[in-house]
Amino acid sequence: MNKRIEIRHKRVKNKILNTFTRFSLSALAVISFFYLAPIFVNFAEKNFNNKEFTNNSKNILNKTLKGKTFEENDTWTQSDEIDLLYDILEENNSEINLVRYTTSEINALFKEVKYNLEEVRDTKLVKPVDIGLLPNEIKNIDNIKKRKEMFIKIVLPLIVKENNKIRIDRKRLFTILGKNSNTDIEKKWLEKKYKQYGVRQNDLSTLKIRMDEIPVSLAIAQAAKETGWGTSRFALKGNALFGQWTWSGEGLKPKNAEKGEEHKVMKFHSLQLSVRAYLRNLNTHSSYKNLRKARTKLRNRNKPLDSLILSSHLDKYAETGTEYIEVLQKIIKQNNLKDFDEARLLPSSKDLESLI
Repeated sequence: MNKRIEIRHKRVKNKILNTFTRFSLSALAVISFFYLAPIFVNFAEKNFNNKEFTNNSKNILNKTLKGKTFEENDTWTQSDEIDLLYDILEENNSEINLVRYTTSEINALFKEVKYNLEEVRDTKLVKPVDIGLLPNEIKNIDNIKKRKEMFIKIVLPLIVKENNKIRIDRKRLFTILGKNSNTDIEKKWLEKKYKQYGVRQNDLSTLKIRMDEIPVSLAIAQAAKETGWGTSRFALKGNALFGQWTWSGEGLKPKNAEKGEEHKVMKFHSLQLSVRAYLRNLNTHSSYKNLRKARTKLRNRNKPLDSLILSSHLDKYAETGTEYIEVLQKIIKQNNLKDFDEARLLPSSKDLESLI
């Protein structure tokens, strides 16, 4: 009898012990889960989530500030034209009809807003006049000085405006580079910029090299050369200021194109879009990698972007090669275009908008 009671006590004791052991293990597992989960999540975000830019952004910024240079990544330098210009091509399909003013109307507008190039050279301030189309009569201006002046006054605000956009984007990029992690809005913005600049995801150093301005004087000189100071068929019929080729977009066929050549000169809805596409072209195409490299060196030395230095890397822009460079540099010097390199756009006003 006593033996049975003893066995029963032993079974009860073992049962209690087993229950306690299971309870203890379960509790330990729960505690371990809540303790280890945050650590694992943090590790996963840093190492597996390719949209979280946390690993090297500060290192990139620190090296940049110390003057160390970065090589542009070659693994994705030639992107599809449609991908690179998708935002420009979308605006190209705009149904808004722009007004083509006459030269007399444009001159009257410039006089009304007191837009004077000599004043711009002195003050470095540009009136935010947005002329969407060149006047057809520009080719009839016999006085070369007056024709050049009208052309510069039309394209100058457009170039400064697009450079402003890039400057703001570049500032935002450096802000992101200085952070340990990024918001969803910043991630989406970076994804958009990777696409626009033909850069693979997370290649922040290449994006930093490509997302930069082109000197105003160089842009004006190229526009002048490519359009004959605004008189070419491509400029007047296609708003093409820089003779940019296309294989997929809408364009104008060159009259002297050889048989079998499929390229066209890209047409744009407005002069503004032509300027934007030009900057995108120089900032992404592999032919202008040396220009971007030279620009980065100037940045790292805290020197201004010199159009004469950068133009020497544009031998691949035209078939004439080095001769093309000589022409550009001659245009820059003879017309004192470097006076406009530090130009800034004045804020727009409702009074000005009502005049345009």
